[in-house]
Amino acid sequence: MMLTDPSQKYRPFPQVDLPNRQWPGAVITSPPRWLSTDLRDGNQSLIDPMNAEKKRRFFDLLLKVGVKEVEIGFPASGATDFDFIAGLVRDGAIPDDVFPQVLTQAREDLIATTFESLRGSKQAIVHVYNAVSPAWRNIVFQMDRPQIKEIAINAAKLLRDNAAKQPNTDWHFEYSPETFSTAELDFSLECCEAVMDILQPTPERPLILNLPATVEAATPNIYADQIEWMCRNISKRDSVVISLHTHNDRGTGVAAAELGMMAGADRVEGCLFGNGERTGNCDLVTVALNMYTQGINPGLDFSDIDEVIQTVEYCNQLPVHPRHPYAGELVFTAFSGSHQDAIKKGFAAQETRNDQMWDVPYLPIDPKDLGRDYEAVIRVNSQSGKGGVAWVLQQDKGLKLPKRMQADFSKVVQALADESSRELNAADIWMAFEDHYRLAGDQPYRLIDYNETGHAGDRIFTGKIVHKGGERSISGRGNGLISSVLSALRDDLGVDLEVADYNEHAIGAGTDVAAAAYVECRTPDGRTVFGIGTDTDVATASVQAVLSAANSVAAGR
Repeated sequence: MMLTDPSQKYRPFPQVDLPNRQWPGAVITSPPRWLSTDLRDGNQSLIDPMNAEKKRRFFDLLLKVGVKEVEIGFPASGATDFDFIAGLVRDGAIPDDVFPQVLTQAREDLIATTFESLRGSKQAIVHVYNAVSPAWRNIVFQMDRPQIKEIAINAAKLLRDNAAKQPNTDWHFEYSPETFSTAELDFSLECCEAVMDILQPTPERPLILNLPATVEAATPNIYADQIEWMCRNISKRDSVVISLHTHNDRGTGVAAAELGMMAGADRVEGCLFGNGERTGNCDLVTVALNMYTQGINPGLDFSDIDEVIQTVEYCNQLPVHPRHPYAGELVFTAFSGSHQDAIKKGFAAQETRNDQMWDVPYLPIDPKDLGRDYEAVIRVNSQSGKGGVAWVLQQDKGLKLPKRMQADFSKVVQALADESSRELNAADIWMAFEDHYRLAGDQPYRLIDYNETGHAGDRIFTGKIVHKGGERSISGRGNGLISSVLSALRDDLGVDLEVADYNEHAIGAGTDVAAAAYVECRTPDGRTVFGIGTDTDVATASVQAVLSAANSVAAGR
């Protein structure tokens, strides 16, 4: 049972004493160095870890996306990782501009195995860590601070000495004061400085210092304070790369990474779509595309987001959530009528802009930038409005319904959605449209052919139509084509209609396009009916639109 007073069991995380903190006013203007930990941190969190084939497919995806630093495994964990890493090196599968990274605990035998897995590699990063927080010191290791620092020092020496044995590889090092987020800042700094004393980093060959939120235990502003404190107090700041490794225990792993960059960090570690232990690691896709929407090239290419999703889902055997930022199946989809109307108007306004700037309500990014089309942006269910229905018809059939016709047809779709209790697809909507406006099947009035004669202000319509299973000739006179058709319907068939509104437009673009015509008509008893016609000839389309309205009258609408 949840406690009525949780303070009896849990204590608030302490604030960081950081006078005049600078990060709240900082702005991210350039991308960080990215490290994917999908093949290591992500892999160890899977129910069924990836085999060699899946790891290789994932590795190739990361290269295609543009990741230049990839933590490819934990070689001392077993033969699967060791063989995979050694195989990448042996096969020459690691491009010259990509740095493979491997992880190891701070033990002599494990470090030696780690270096052996990379034998022959052109370049590599070896990442060593040891936990430094009070809980780990007191509960797990039962060691004091000097003993914990000595582990870090010994590990640094082992890195240095093992690297010297393979001088043909360009070795780089990363050190993590693991559990940094819940450790004392002064002790994390002390351990980092001790490692730096051994490895002697320089601006030309910096040491990567990873400052992980191993378990997210505070709001992201506190993590940013911790990062800025370290950036301020570390010696030789120009000789270290501050790397972030956030987790998502509080649901703010992305926010913590972004604020950490504002606080001065240089590098972000994480997994595509945030896979990782417990609630996951930092989501690299979200962080990168957040930057993209601010006009910053993140250096990662998600132009085909669906291919990325398919590969990750295959390799991880985990689904990407439909509401996942940027990537989810439904993130560019609006069901709400007011949302749909705003989006539809936004797209219309976008077409009239004189520049390329993106400004569409509810869509912070253009779906086409990620390889998505606009067909799924608006989908129709019982919550949808006339704008959504009109959008689907425009995208699927190229029809741009007048507003009053939108309102008329939306009632039909609303009733159908309520009756079916499900989402309506484009085929459902088109079938309902054809039925409501009498466009398909055996209708009372169907045009076979017609002829128009006369002059401006005095037109004569002579037409042949299908009526009651046979052909019927009708004719009428008016000041234009539509008025002469109405005259023919009234005089020869007894269908009395008055046009209240008329619209037409081309369907598509170019020289060989069809046309759509729409009429809004009123009957003598005050009813309103709508008609639509389409044809390669706009005049013929307008005649068909009038007959469509007449068919609705005949159907009792």
